[in-house]
Formats: sequence, C-alpha cells, structure tokens
Amino acid sequence: MIFPISLIIVGFACLILGANWLVDGASALAKKYKVSDLAIGLTIVAFGTSAPELVVNVIGSMNGYSDIVLGNIVGSNNFNLFLILGLSGLIYPVTVQSSTAWKEIPISLFAAIIMLFFANDFIFSDSSYLGRIDGVVMLVLFFLFLYYVFTQMKNEPQTEVSIVHKSTLKIWGLIIFGLFGLVAGGQLVVMNSVNIASSLGVSEKIVGLTIIAAGTSLPELVTSVVAALKKNSDIAIGNVIGSNVFNLLFILSISSMISPIDYNPKFNLDLSILIGGTIFLLAAMLTGHRKKLDRWEAGILFGFYMLYTVFLVIKEI
Repeated sequence: MIFPISLIIVGFACLILGANWLVDGASALAKKYKVSDLAIGLTIVAFGTSAPELVVNVIGSMNGYSDIVLGNIVGSNNFNLFLILGLSGLIYPVTVQSSTAWKEIPISLFAAIIMLFFANDFIFSDSSYLGRIDGVVMLVLFFLFLYYVFTQMKNEPQTEVSIVHKSTLKIWGLIIFGLFGLVAGGQLVVMNSVNIASSLGVSEKIVGLTIIAAGTSLPELVTSVVAALKKNSDIAIGNVIGSNVFNLLFILSISSMISPIDYNPKFNLDLSILIGGTIFLLAAMLTGHRKKLDRWEAGILFGFYMLYTVFLVIKEI
C-alpha cells in the first residue's frame, strides 16, 4: 500500500513540475516569435495551469475509467470553489471587478448546469453518458468563452513584462521534459489510484473526487494563496473561475470526444453542490459589500468543504 501511495506522490510531483516546465518553455518560445502577452495568457498559461487535470483525464478516458474522469473534474471544481477560494478569502477578503460578478461567475454557473443537463437528459443519447456530440457542443461553448475573454481583455492596457531570454535548446528542453513529466505523472496517478481503490474497496468515484482532484488542483491552490497573500483579488478569484470553466467546457469535452463517458448518477449530488456553491458565491458578490467575498462568507465555503469531505469518507466506510 505504501508503494502505490509513494508513486501517486511522485506522479503529482511530475505533473506539477511538468506543467511549470511546459509553461516556461512555451512562454519563452512565444516571446521569441513576438506573440503577444494576451495570446500567451489565454492559451499557454491557461493550458498549463489545467494541464494536470487534462492529462489525468485523457489517460483515464483512454482506459475507460469514467468515474476517475468525472470525479477529477467535479472534484477539482469543488476543491477550487470551496477550499481554494474559501482559504484565499480567509487570508484576505476577495474584491472583484464588475465583469467578474456579472459575467464570469454566471458563465461558470452556466457551464456546471450545462454539464448536469447533458449528462442526465436524452437529447443527444439514449442513456446517461457524455457522448462525442455533447463534447463538441461543450467545446464550441469553450471557444465562445475564449472569444468573450479576448474581447474583454483586448482593450485593457498592456503592461511591459521583463523576460529572461532563453536559448532555443533550453526552450525545447523545457517543453519536451514538461510534456514527458505530464504524461509520466498522469500515468502514475491514474493507475496507482485505481489500484488503491481496488485493494481498499473504495470506489473510483471517491478517489477521483478527493485524492486526484486535490492533487491536480495544487497549481491553482498555490497560485490563489500567493495572490491572496499579495492582496491581488483578481488573480485569486480569476484563477478559480477560469479554471472551473476550463475544466468543464474544455477538458471534459476533450475527454468525452476521446471516448464517451459513462455517467454515474451519484455525481448529481456533487454537481448540485458545485452549482449551489457557485450560486452562493454569486449572491455574496451581489449582496452586502457588493463585489466582495468577506471573510465570514469565505469561512462558510471553507467549512462546508471540510464537512463535505468528511461526508464522502463516511459514506465509504
């Protein structure tokens, strides 16, 4: 048992290091060819921060581990919303721009509702699963979201960022080792998590919702906590909301296009919690101190996640 757990830890380390190396290398390559900061932020950095979830889901989907795939996405989003944003708000109250309160948060709510609808209805399929057509529709919605973000950002003033010039050899070394780290780490996490679940009699759903979801969300956790410590609310909440939309509309769509995902109706509770938490966040932004998540509201998010995790564990005992 200790050996598989050690391999999972090694896998998470490979995922985090691989994502960092890939972002560093790809950003340097883009700068080398004079690609704008905006394009880098919308593509490379967005991909890099969610790369662990993407790799784990692609591997899980290819091997038919539907509960791992769904648990990773739903679990990561709940982890982002309740634990990361809750912890960030406890460190420093989160104040957001009007567009975040009125547009980005509702978009993340819409994405969660769309997933719940696609997974449970019979419009595109005759049973409960996310099929390739569902995936295509969600991917189109993701590109519409990117278009919205681009139109929001293109009129904002661009700040000059000092960069360290890297040699071509170092750039491609970072990219290649980053990709290798992601693939190797993803394999270690998925395969050993499934082995542990089987040996303990724990469902893949719970493993996906807890261990894998927390591990793949480590980049978002570090980013938001550091942002909160620096009192940078936009990054703290933008990281969470952006990651949740990316996970649902992009990563899940890619996973379902690789192989249709059998949907376990038990995920409806976890999805409902995600939707309820997003509604709570939206209400917090639009009531009281408008466009601000106070410490007591952040405490509710954080405390609820602790209770939710205990509930998941108790159900498996």
